[in-house]
Amino acid sequence: MRRGYLHVTRFPVQRKVIEAPSLAGQPLALVEEVRGQRRVAFASTRALKAGVRPGMTLTAATALEPVLRHFSYRPADEARALGALGESLLGLCPGFQRDAPDGLWFDASAAHLVGGEPALGANVLEVCARQGYRAHVAVASEAFTSRMLARHGSQRVEVVPEGQGARALSPLPLGALEDAAARAFAVLGLTTLGQVAALPAGAVTARGGAGAARAHARCRGVDDTPFTPEPLEEALEDRVVLDAPSDTFEPVQFALKTLLDRLGARLSGRRRAAVRLTFVLRLDPTGEAQVPLLLARPTARAKPLLELARHALGELRLERPVAEVAVRVDAHDLDLGQQLALGDAPEGDAALEGVLSRLATTLGEEALFSASLEAVHRPESAHAPRAFHPPEARRGLLSPVADPAAPITVWREAGAARERPSRLLAQPARLDAELAASGELLAARLAGRRHRVTAMAGPERLGGEWWTDTPYQRDYYRVHFEGLGPAWVFRDGRDGGFYLQGLFD
Repeated sequence: MRRGYLHVTRFPVQRKVIEAPSLAGQPLALVEEVRGQRRVAFASTRALKAGVRPGMTLTAATALEPVLRHFSYRPADEARALGALGESLLGLCPGFQRDAPDGLWFDASAAHLVGGEPALGANVLEVCARQGYRAHVAVASEAFTSRMLARHGSQRVEVVPEGQGARALSPLPLGALEDAAARAFAVLGLTTLGQVAALPAGAVTARGGAGAARAHARCRGVDDTPFTPEPLEEALEDRVVLDAPSDTFEPVQFALKTLLDRLGARLSGRRRAAVRLTFVLRLDPTGEAQVPLLLARPTARAKPLLELARHALGELRLERPVAEVAVRVDAHDLDLGQQLALGDAPEGDAALEGVLSRLATTLGEEALFSASLEAVHRPESAHAPRAFHPPEARRGLLSPVADPAAPITVWREAGAARERPSRLLAQPARLDAELAASGELLAARLAGRRHRVTAMAGPERLGGEWWTDTPYQRDYYRVHFEGLGPAWVFRDGRDGGFYLQGLFD
């Protein structure tokens, strides 16, 4: 099996800088509690240059670098973030296996679909770069070979042909073994993995036991370690613990960006798009606030999600400081992308998408609806409000709907007289009409107030339902009344009266 290894150098440090860009180039360390002492787990490049080393106590590290910034190292959070990075690669590979804290293997068997293994490695690095990570990739037939070359090789992308593992590993330093076997071989004066591979297998086993024999075999390009893909969680959710509880929105905003960047990458890797989200703010010391977010159209893009999240959470007033920010995808759909055609306006789509999502979030899902055509002859009953459903992602929100039975937001025919109003009266209101000698409508009284006609289009003569108890024969007009605006009026053929049926926005 061909497998790749992705090594993100000091992954927890890179992730911290991505979350807080102001830390870039600064001396920082991630510390953890070890037997009652706070020790350095990872350090930035500047801190390493000052002499700070993993395993050193925080006191000693601070003595070497007085301006050292330090933060808590949480292995569970790092493992979760590493898993999210793996999920973002699923569009390129069938599966991945975490190698905490800063690497993962991925199945390279589908490399031919992207132009070969070198192209696959380059695409993997591109996915990482979009999320802000610098990394190295190696592809080989053995797990050990790919891991060692990604961690200790000199190339950003390295591909080892089948059967060439020993040759590729040969120049790597002995310290790459990273276990007790390295010390055993160092006693013999060996300095490279190639020198280890040249030793007789029997002598290695007799002197060093099973561990040394295993290391020796791997240096010779022999490794039967199985590839165990990570099972994907059915629930898409993530969280960020703040360094300290905050009663201002700025730290929460940074956490939201981290969460949604990661969530967007995971959705893209799974070829899914979010439809409904829930943000959870966990408070200190207890309590939480949940804020739902309904999207006008499914999306996996982090930028619009962040803008909507800022709108939904920015004005939230909480009684306690926020200690943790979490997001949960309650509903998602297949992400088919969006196919634009000549004349489409993606900028207008994005703006409308944001407005609709904010309305649904602020006023409630039931407040957002669209018109749906009904199989009814009577024009005022030919469309009815239905719950709003996002259109297919392949079409724009402003594009015409190909399926006439699908929900639509605008329904109109050619000619002003055939436009349908957005607001219909439950029952037509009879108008006290003033007519010219020719029968033309001049003015009308409604609720005791006179409204002069300033413009009029029509008639649109419609009739039907003669087979029912309520047949109709009407002339419909679009009339602009002074002080009332554009209205939909009909003249009943049975009694000759004028009736107000609806109003245009």
